[in-house]
Amino acid sequence: MKEDLTRPFGLPTATFAVVSSMVGTGILISPGFMMMAMPNLWANLGLWALGGVLAFVGALCYAELGAAMPEAGGDYVYLREAYGPLPAFLSGWVSLLLGFSAPIAVVAYTSSEYLLSPLVEGPIGATPEGATKGLAAVLIVALTLPHLLGHRSSSWSLNFTTILKIGLLVLLVLGGSLSGKGSRSHLAGAVAASEVEMSVVAPQLFYVLFAYIGWNGSAYLAGEIRDPEKNLPRSLFLGTLGVTALYIALSWVFMFAVPFKTVSFDNATQVPLMAATTFFGEGISNVFAVAVAITLFATLNAFILTGPRIYYAMAKNGLFPSLAGRLHPKTGVPVAATLSQSFLALVLLYVAPFQELYQYSALGLSLFSSLAIGAVYALRIRRPGLVRPFRVPGYPWTPAIYLLVTFFMAGYAVLEWTRPSLFALASLVVGVAVYFAGRGRFLGQPSGGEERTT
Repeated sequence: MKEDLTRPFGLPTATFAVVSSMVGTGILISPGFMMMAMPNLWANLGLWALGGVLAFVGALCYAELGAAMPEAGGDYVYLREAYGPLPAFLSGWVSLLLGFSAPIAVVAYTSSEYLLSPLVEGPIGATPEGATKGLAAVLIVALTLPHLLGHRSSSWSLNFTTILKIGLLVLLVLGGSLSGKGSRSHLAGAVAASEVEMSVVAPQLFYVLFAYIGWNGSAYLAGEIRDPEKNLPRSLFLGTLGVTALYIALSWVFMFAVPFKTVSFDNATQVPLMAATTFFGEGISNVFAVAVAITLFATLNAFILTGPRIYYAMAKNGLFPSLAGRLHPKTGVPVAATLSQSFLALVLLYVAPFQELYQYSALGLSLFSSLAIGAVYALRIRRPGLVRPFRVPGYPWTPAIYLLVTFFMAGYAVLEWTRPSLFALASLVVGVAVYFAGRGRFLGQPSGGEERTT
């Protein structure tokens, strides 16, 4: 039986893991609400640029951590080495509940809404709840299967759907810019940038940061990437910079196509579809809706592929049931870990209110991404001899930028979304109980990582 992961993934697959993890429902849902709340071109573009800067700062920090510790597991590995077993276990626990399973349910639900929209009258989202969830469940199961068959199947599935996704969005940008059917008058806006209040900017920044979640996607595959000291940082940088440019271009195109004054709460989620209709005509709406649904398959592929590497790494360290740490003897894939994540996604799909799944995950993800970035400081102090093929430029100020913004947004989440945030905190408390109850039973003691020193 295979005991260790191999390194079959090159720079393209690693980069596609970043891109597909990032480009999902956020860029489809967020722009409309931002245009409604901030009817100003520069306020919208500025927030998308700021989100890209913050994502790139995070990528710089993960590049140092991942190149120094090129193991499967991402956040879990960094927290294990920086803070010890309990925070590391909780990061994996949060990843299982909030970081991957919940987003899989959200993206599958959104994709099924787009797929079913041509069959019903009214806006996307008007399909019966039972049909939407049923199709979402089918999508989760169907897209899990390729990742059980081996690395080649995983790589092909991820690469193909990512290329399809980026191709569609680039076509929208280029087609919209060249069609001559938008209007620069739409960009005038209703208010000046100086009149946009901070109380309005803060919640919109949260939508932007949600759209950028996934910039660390390749870090979870570090144990399977060839030449990770070079390819991991490169994949983080290429993916983050590419997506930032795409988001800014898409935001401009949406505002070019759709007047600010026509966007309301009822149609905010329809802005991408409204833009496509403006550029390509009414007949394209159903085709575009199905195409968007298919592009979301890439996001599902990325989450289904990367998440199980965390549980695999935890199991190898005795912080997760040992079954999750076993690889299939022929394919070398962590089958049990993959199936566990998809099963939990199916459970969340049916038991959690869809509108709260995103809010539920926000606090936990913010907290543990901050802890992972903070690991740069902790490991510089605790393990100064650790070989670091890449070092964060501008240290110690660069990580501090990310931490300050993340703590601010986490506080905002608690105040604005109290109920989901309390559920997230309750999940952490349950995780602590599971950790202490499980030691000596189904959890063992962590073995730690291999330290590379100068």
